[in-house]
Amino acid sequence: MNSHFWKEEVCRKIDENREELFETVRALSRMPELGFKEYRTSRFVEEKLKGLGLSCETGLAKTGLRASVKGKESRRNIAIIGELDAVISPSHPEAAEETGAAHACGHHVQLANMLGAAYGLMESGVMKELCGDVTFLAVPAEEFVEIEYRRKLRENGEICYLSGKQELIRLGVFDHVDAAMMVHSHSATPERRLFLEGGSMGFTAKQIRFIGKEAHAGGAPHEGINALNAAMAAMMCIHANRETFRDEDGIRVHPILTKGGDLVNVVPADVQMETYVRAKNTGALVQACEKVDRSIRGACYAIGAGCEIENMPGQLPLRQDPALSRLFFENSKAFFSEGEIRTGVDLVGSTDMGDLSQLIPCIHPTIGGFAGNAHSKDFCVADWETAVLLPAKMMAMTVIDLLADGAGKAEALCREFVPAMSKAGYCAFLDRQFTSSGAGGPAE
Repeated sequence: MNSHFWKEEVCRKIDENREELFETVRALSRMPELGFKEYRTSRFVEEKLKGLGLSCETGLAKTGLRASVKGKESRRNIAIIGELDAVISPSHPEAAEETGAAHACGHHVQLANMLGAAYGLMESGVMKELCGDVTFLAVPAEEFVEIEYRRKLRENGEICYLSGKQELIRLGVFDHVDAAMMVHSHSATPERRLFLEGGSMGFTAKQIRFIGKEAHAGGAPHEGINALNAAMAAMMCIHANRETFRDEDGIRVHPILTKGGDLVNVVPADVQMETYVRAKNTGALVQACEKVDRSIRGACYAIGAGCEIENMPGQLPLRQDPALSRLFFENSKAFFSEGEIRTGVDLVGSTDMGDLSQLIPCIHPTIGGFAGNAHSKDFCVADWETAVLLPAKMMAMTVIDLLADGAGKAEALCREFVPAMSKAGYCAFLDRQFTSSGAGGPAE
């Protein structure tokens, strides 16, 4: 097939829908919803996909949805992803009054990117020339927020894992997806820029309770066991381990005390701490978590206090597939000069696209056209063509490359990809991260 012709047709159809896509971004910005609660957003995206003649499967991991379109053959299936949820940013001008939620991270633009690619691929007629299928997937709960709410969903059996793509993996939504792509905002970059092949941190979340013994702090401190001292000693033990963290692993541990005691004249007996442990690879993440737990238990032993440690899996490091990145890069050259494309710039945070990238070839480029810092009141679209239209075009063009001419490039991509985990191994890994343990204590 003439891929060049079809790419031009796809881009032309996306341009024809530019005002519709811009209005989609504006409409979504007025309905921000937090993770696993994105019912209104999900219905909005469903109606847009139905308008293209697509049938949607809804209610995936509570609010997710997917719509698939078949090519002339179904040799491979490529997913184009957008994320449904907002973040908490109550001072943002478009924040929801009742929740403080706002689209201060650009997920509303991602959904327009996905819909733009759908307009291009569907309205151009190119799907009848492709030897594979495309799945348009709107996923919930990428932002790792409202953990207590998600823990209750887990306790009630409504979800098993705390992040959207994690739960969709478990449910089998990605079982027949061969590769996936999405484009994320690059904050504080209002100019036209594209960032490829950057990594991200994985993390584990920890909640710790230090258990001491009350006593009058002025009259009989010798009769108490100071849980705050145990927490302070634990922090010093964690600090003492920092020299063992390799620079290339990018380990970060940043605990905070959320409760330091009850009254100033009572020896603290209930002290609580939270921390993330972050790393660039899963092996380093597991080892760092072990060191943190050992530091906590050792400090408690020294003071005579007890502790309870609850671990919750966060998100895994991002592995950007190099072959898929090269295809995307070649298509990006139609819109970006050499100086506007940068490689290897890591994300500052984490993403559950990292979890999916352990299993199948994925890319998660970031793009400029956004002013203000992520999750801040100043975050907004600055360059509408760069932020909204170009990701749709580049993803659709990459789909054509993958599925044209017998889906040869998709076949090669899948042959060359070596997964870091199987689905069963991945789920078992997450399950192992949900741990609660205790040690010592005044009663012992």
